[in-house]
Amino acid sequence: MNPVTVIGVTGLAIVSITSHEAAHGFVADRLGDPTARERGRLTLNPIPHIDLFFTILLPLFLILSGSGFIFGGAKPVPVDVSRLRHPRRDWALVGAAGPGLNVLMAIGLTAILSAATFMGVADTSSSLTEILAVGIFLNALLAVFNLIPIPPLDGSRVVQYFLSGEALTLYRRLE
Repeated sequence: MNPVTVIGVTGLAIVSITSHEAAHGFVADRLGDPTARERGRLTLNPIPHIDLFFTILLPLFLILSGSGFIFGGAKPVPVDVSRLRHPRRDWALVGAAGPGLNVLMAIGLTAILSAATFMGVADTSSSLTEILAVGIFLNALLAVFNLIPIPPLDGSRVVQYFLSGEALTLYRRLE
């Protein structure tokens, strides 16, 4: 990748991850829990979402090791489930908000790529095409990965809504 593409992809990754976390906080706030807002986490500013290990050290280690695989994440937005108006339902909605936003971003980036290609602004070998294609893939990956129903991933919040009785009790013990 050329430097322009690296900068573009890095910027788009930061926006995608930060927006994912902010979406959780925004939905929680709308559903009665202002914890993220009170702690300054209801923002698109990436700095409050930085986690020393997952945002900086792990990706840096993977880059320096030459593994060709980069993985990382942001600090989860705090949510106090007891402050939600309908805790069981709202917790699932808060969990779905981040992946849902990533799906919308992937669709939006696809529309931009399609329009740029149609208008002749981007061809198959341009930096813009590469940045948008990686952004589409990244947002789709974030959505799918985070919907895996394993705690503490977002999918575990969604799955809990559909469980009841002993199944719910056993599942919550995983977390």
